[in-house]
Amino acid sequence: MTPAGVRKHFAKIPRSRIAKTLGEFGHEVIVANPRQLQLISANYSKIDSNDAKILATLARVDAGLLSPLPHRGEKEQTTLLSIRARAQLVKTRVALMHSLRGMMKSYGIRLPHATSDPFLQRSKGSVPEELLPHMEGIFTIAQSLTQEIDNYDERIEKIAAEQYPAVQGLRKVPELGTLTALTFVTTIADPGRFSKSRAVGAFLGLRPRQQQSGGQNPQLGITKAGDVYLRKLLVQSAHCLLGTYGQDTALKQ
Repeated sequence: MTPAGVRKHFAKIPRSRIAKTLGEFGHEVIVANPRQLQLISANYSKIDSNDAKILATLARVDAGLLSPLPHRGEKEQTTLLSIRARAQLVKTRVALMHSLRGMMKSYGIRLPHATSDPFLQRSKGSVPEELLPHMEGIFTIAQSLTQEIDNYDERIEKIAAEQYPAVQGLRKVPELGTLTALTFVTTIADPGRFSKSRAVGAFLGLRPRQQQSGGQNPQLGITKAGDVYLRKLLVQSAHCLLGTYGQDTALKQ
């Protein structure tokens, strides 16, 4: 299952329909959506040979049964590496901040509320002098993470300006920053694959689930399909736009 082994095996066989990722050798490639393949995920005998037979049968009968997914280009995939690396650093910094709050709370000390950037300085001033040496490591690591996150922000701004002109158009939407716009553009990759704009919301899981049966048609929550991080960014942008401090727009009114 290494890249070299896959190339060695499939480069020498005749053109075939394959439910995998081997288009470079001239095969017809179908990338199956695992979320839609209950025949495999809910199978009580889930072994590689059975999975392969099910994929082959579905691909032979009707490729649409595999809910095929398009692959992103290498450019978009590389850009998303920076975005995801930044997201992981932010997640780590938030965990450190929560840990710091919890440890100080056991001493009856409530650290001040603040956004991530000024939090460290304000919190450091609230920690008693005798406890500060014990917490210095957390402050040091958190400060280092903040610096690295700033570096990623600069890189993302540069990538968006130089490689993705569509980002500038999306930035005209109130409360939509470069990070969200670039994540949207690189995740969607080819907008032409959607028949209408509303389909993008469904692709990202922002539509109600459906479980209709006879006369029953209950109201359910969103599907939460698609990219979790992009959906979170879009929801955060919506809260900023529609919240107390958002710009006065027709949508907000």
